[in-house]
Amino acid sequence: MLKVIDQHQQISSLVEKLRRERINSSIEQLKSLLGPEFLNQQPDSQLEKADILEMTVCFMTQLLQQNQQQRRLMTHSNKLQSSSEEKLREADFSLLRSTVHSNITKDKGPVTDAPWRPW
Repeated sequence: MLKVIDQHQQISSLVEKLRRERINSSIEQLKSLLGPEFLNQQPDSQLEKADILEMTVCFMTQLLQQNQQQRRLMTHSNKLQSSSEEKLREADFSLLRSTVHSNITKDKGPVTDAPWRPW
């Protein structure tokens, strides 16, 4: 019975060791992704895991805010572009109407002759 308990403790300690290794590895990966601008905030001290996690949260928050700003700018830009295209179409139609109107008034009425065909 004592042997079974000892084996269970060994397995538990091995599982815990692997879990800590995964955590430490992930924190190191986060640290390498943060970049020098974040890591230089505390140049003289050793960064703790909590520091790295806090900096990562800060970095991710900044990225999300930038992403939201870019989306708002793109939406605004698309609205402006659509509005400009609509105004250009309206201008094209008003130019066409005025041209047709001036041609009709010059001729004193719409053209009633048959269209010219070269054949």
